[in-house]
Amino acid sequence: MPPAAASRRLLCWLAAATATALVTGCFSFHREPPRPGRTHLASPPVVLSALTVSNYLVVEAKWDKHGPYHFLIDTGSSVTLVSPELAARYGEKNPFPPETPLVRDKSAGGDTALLAPTMLRRLELDGARFEDVQALIYDCAPLSAHLGMKIDGILGFPLFRETLLTLDYPHSQVLLQPRAAPPVTSGSTIAFNNDRKTPIIPVRLDNQVFEALIDSGSDAALSINPVGLQPAFSVAPRVGHIVGTLTSDHVQHVGRLAGTLGIGSYALIQPVADLTDELASLGGGILKNFTVTFDQEHNRVTFERDPPGPIPSEPRRSAGLSFTKTPAYWRVASVVPGSPAAAAGVQPGDLVTRLNGEPVAQWDIRRYELLVATATSIEFTFLNGQQEVPQRLNVFDLVP
Repeated sequence: MPPAAASRRLLCWLAAATATALVTGCFSFHREPPRPGRTHLASPPVVLSALTVSNYLVVEAKWDKHGPYHFLIDTGSSVTLVSPELAARYGEKNPFPPETPLVRDKSAGGDTALLAPTMLRRLELDGARFEDVQALIYDCAPLSAHLGMKIDGILGFPLFRETLLTLDYPHSQVLLQPRAAPPVTSGSTIAFNNDRKTPIIPVRLDNQVFEALIDSGSDAALSINPVGLQPAFSVAPRVGHIVGTLTSDHVQHVGRLAGTLGIGSYALIQPVADLTDELASLGGGILKNFTVTFDQEHNRVTFERDPPGPIPSEPRRSAGLSFTKTPAYWRVASVVPGSPAAAAGVQPGDLVTRLNGEPVAQWDIRRYELLVATATSIEFTFLNGQQEVPQRLNVFDLVP
């Protein structure tokens, strides 16, 4: 990641075309990322069941009476983030000198966010135990509200330095093995650059080679920086949803590439791509097609897929709206220009209380995304003063 971009990005929140503004992962800051403490695997391999939520793998762990805890695994993040509650429960008292500054990050828009450091005595994922985990304290409440489940932390890439980490998207599980485990011999193995404690690999767009971050903390598919690439599009980029970060927002531009994306020996045909002015990345929308194993000791990653043939890219559907959420209502964060929602006069700031007649509290992200993927229209109930007004909006292909 270019230094200027790395210093701007703290924790990126990317809007899926079918849903609301939401988290991706690429946490970085100027100082050297913390090294993990001791790692213990009870009886390797440790197999963790995971929930697939909006192209994320969410693992559940219960090691005390306060659990279960839920964590996102974010290979695009160079640090671990934990909720204030978890930090209060397991954080060491005064682990850093009083003069230790808060971590400050400035966005491209000039806004600033401050996060406090902490040291967790332990963090357990079933048979895996991590001790003396350095982390930053982050309020996970907005992410929890968006996903419809309590999130207690975002586990960064360096946490797994002493293991082989496998993200098995097709089977919704995560595997942890000792570093000395035999290397994966099937699939396609690629060396990665780990200088910034996140995995960056070379990928191909037809005959052009560029670097991309493997970012399991993003629900997007492919994000590319067009500078120097000269990509051709079969569907020209258009304005989409609001792409938010922890400290500022910017407008999404998304289209369909005309070429083939090559990841090792695998080919993705005409993938949908978001344009970025930062480092290109492969998010969960692409990773979901693979079992991905990271070997940080040897700086290599292996992609496996069955069957191994070309991977088509589906249309990106949208209701034309993105939201910020509370249990009582969803507030419209953005309206896609030219969408049926825009034509119907929906405005940012409007409040939605029901979907297809049901209170929004009954709609988690998985259920809502399935609705957008399969429905031809959705009835949104808007709050107008004290009156609820239903309005049916067509779902459309944001990118055919």
